[in-house]
This record gives sequence, structure tokens and C-alpha cells, in this order.
Amino acid sequence: MEESLGIMENNRFTFGFYFQTLTRVLGSPGKFFEELPDEIGLWKPFGFLLISSIFFTAMNILNIYERPVIIGGIVLVNAVAMPFITSALSYIVMTMIAGKRVTYTKLFSVFAFASGVTMLASWIPLFIWITEPWKWFLVATGMVKGCGLSWLQSILILGLSILILLLFFWSLGPVIFYIKGLGS
Repeated sequence: MEESLGIMENNRFTFGFYFQTLTRVLGSPGKFFEELPDEIGLWKPFGFLLISSIFFTAMNILNIYERPVIIGGIVLVNAVAMPFITSALSYIVMTMIAGKRVTYTKLFSVFAFASGVTMLASWIPLFIWITEPWKWFLVATGMVKGCGLSWLQSILILGLSILILLLFFWSLGPVIFYIKGLGS
């Protein structure tokens, strides 16, 4: 079954892998994450995430009229970095709550594939209300099917991770306003 993913053949990322993964995640996410090997590595999930992030950024730039290169760069960095950050935070929370169940690379791959798939539609205005819950559903499905967690553990880990992330960004608000005030 793992060979059908094209993951174990080699560690090279190809566009064939991208489209095959996209089709499988959209068609049967539970089965896809269930068949995800433990030793997937970082390159294929990162490549998938990067291609989706580039598409997401390109589509967002179409709606940006002021400083599109700078804003596009910020959007691209955000699109690539947030799955790394949220998966790292979730890995820490998972380790504290459920003990180490899987490697970080496998958990990251769940976040990368879920984020990459949803980015293809989330650039459309107001679709964020559909794609963001869908992304978190895909991540929870990946944590249950691919990482061996229960639905309760998965939801608890994701809830705590999101809460910690929101509190962190909320605490950055005063620092950002202070720095903005220095520039004017």
C-alpha cells in the first residue's frame, strides 16, 4: 500500500507525486493518512506545501495593489512557516498529553498535506470560513488515522495548540504597536 503513495520509492519530490497526493487527500483523506509511512521524511511534504504555497501566494497577489512583492513575500513565508510552527507546537502538546506517539516529521507531513490541499481554495475571498475548518478536520483525521491518536486526544491537542498560538500572537500586539510607533 505504501508503494501506491509513491513515497517509499525515493525521497525526490515530483509534480506527479504532488498531483497524486492532492487527488488522494481530496478523494479519501482517512485512507491517505492511514497509509502514510512513518519514515516519510521532510522533503516530500515540504515540496507539496511549497508548491501549494506558491500557488496560494500567486493568487493572493492578484488582489494586492500596494507593494505586491513585499506583501507576496510575507504571504509566502506565512504560508510555508505556519504548518511548521503549528505542527511543532502540536508535537510538544502531543508529547505532554499522550506521550511521543510519532516522529515530528510524520506529524509535520499531516499538517503540510492538510494545509497544502486547503491553500488551493483559501485564496478566494470568504472561502477562509470553509477552508480553515476543513484544514483542521484534515489535520485531526491525519492525527487519528496516521498517528494513532484517538479523536478526543486529537481534538484536545489541536485545541490547546491553537489556544497557545492565539495567546502568543495576542501577546505580540503591544510589541508590534510599540515598534510601529517608533517608525512614525
